[in-house]
Amino acid sequence: MGPFGTDPGRQTRRLSRSVDVARTTMEFCDECGSMMKAEDGLWECGSCGFTKPTGDAAKYTVTEDQEIGEVIESSEETSLPETDALCPECGHDRAYWYMQQIRSADESETRFFICSSCEYKWREDDN
Repeated sequence: MGPFGTDPGRQTRRLSRSVDVARTTMEFCDECGSMMKAEDGLWECGSCGFTKPTGDAAKYTVTEDQEIGEVIESSEETSLPETDALCPECGHDRAYWYMQQIRSADESETRFFICSSCEYKWREDDN
């Protein structure tokens, strides 16, 4: 765990949402073979007018991972290293630092600083 509740590694959260299968799949008419469209809980054939219920299987849950933005919560204690670094916000000369991969894996990590006085956060390449 990083300073002030930050985690230098990427964090993800699991999101679940209900998806209407009728909007994401294709159904073909049992009578004429034409593609059907979903209307009010029914599959409806635009060619011959045949209808059938979408059924209970017409909904499913999609679970996906989404990256969480970094959360900073103030804390008196941190396990991050501290170094000499001039804060561009308040001018204090000490800051906590950590490395984080924010671009593609073939690029180097970015060093982040958090002022030990005012908790302003900046990147090494920002100055």
